[in-house]
Amino acid sequence: MAEKSFTGGRIRKATWDPASRQLDLHWDNKSVLAYKQVPEEVFRRLCSAPNPATYWEDRIAEEYPKAQPKKPAAGPPASLPGELFGDD
Repeated sequence: MAEKSFTGGRIRKATWDPASRQLDLHWDNKSVLAYKQVPEEVFRRLCSAPNPATYWEDRIAEEYPKAQPKKPAAGPPASLPGELFGDD
């Protein structure tokens, strides 16, 4: 999965899955919009755009079908308190 973080603007992060060709856009208001059948070239251009939100509006929003955002991968399971503090 390819991922790009943005420091300014309304889009904070974009992830693109080459297997499903799904693009997930994480916004500054904590919402996530997802699009299906997005070519890699569109993801690359989004990542290099001077204003990614404008690129999204012009080239993605109405061009590609919406999808359900992918769930973030689960991290390692939480440790038991004894494991955290060395209690036996």
